[in-house]
Amino acid sequence: MRQLGSERLGQLLRETGTAALAFSGGVDSAYLLYRAVQEGCAVVPIHIKTPFQPEFELQDAQRIAREVGVDLRVLSLDILSVPHVRENPANRCYYCKRALFSRILEAAAEAGAQVVFDGTNASDSSDDRPGMRAIRELGVRSPLRECGLTKSEIRALSKEAGLFTWDKPAYACLATRVPSGTEITPQILEQTERAEERLAKMGFRDFRVRLMDGAARLQVPEEQMPRVLEYRREILLALDAYAAVTLDLQTR
Repeated sequence: MRQLGSERLGQLLRETGTAALAFSGGVDSAYLLYRAVQEGCAVVPIHIKTPFQPEFELQDAQRIAREVGVDLRVLSLDILSVPHVRENPANRCYYCKRALFSRILEAAAEAGAQVVFDGTNASDSSDDRPGMRAIRELGVRSPLRECGLTKSEIRALSKEAGLFTWDKPAYACLATRVPSGTEITPQILEQTERAEERLAKMGFRDFRVRLMDGAARLQVPEEQMPRVLEYRREILLALDAYAAVTLDLQTR
């Protein structure tokens, strides 16, 4: 199936003229950018910088763009000024994605792109999710999904291609650390980014620091639970901006 999906993707990209790519620098969009370049598709990667993305995401996006030999277009968006986003309702992601991709569509038109791609893959099957609904309404295409390539297949293909992103953990934006109904502020986002950056330096991977009534709720994969105990004191110091620190035993 992986080979068939890869062949389908190659054909789709060869048949595409100029395409804009919503480029996060994650596993999926990195592989899609690489294949677009390999297949001779004129691709314009666009990274939208907002307070919801930590600095390392931009750095990864810049690195992969350099490595595949294309110019990355970086745009900024004050996402907290978008109606309904700061208030953080349960369907916040709809308004956020709608704003992000509307900006990408504008930039795509300026670049002469006939289509906008995103990195949604075949493992992302929930069409009813607010963010997916917004993308679909705007007419954005998802080549990886259209060609049936799953997350695990994309990781394997990325490894074969020598992309450093092949084993990059999945990452959800910083806004997902804030419970629905709690106002999202720049201070909360900065606190979250700083906390997760400190834990990453301790060797934690694929983890989350979630806000819960002023406390930090730490979620780590099961295999990293022993590391939590080993670094207990360091974790408490790293998360000293929170009222308390709790460990979620329902591991990621």
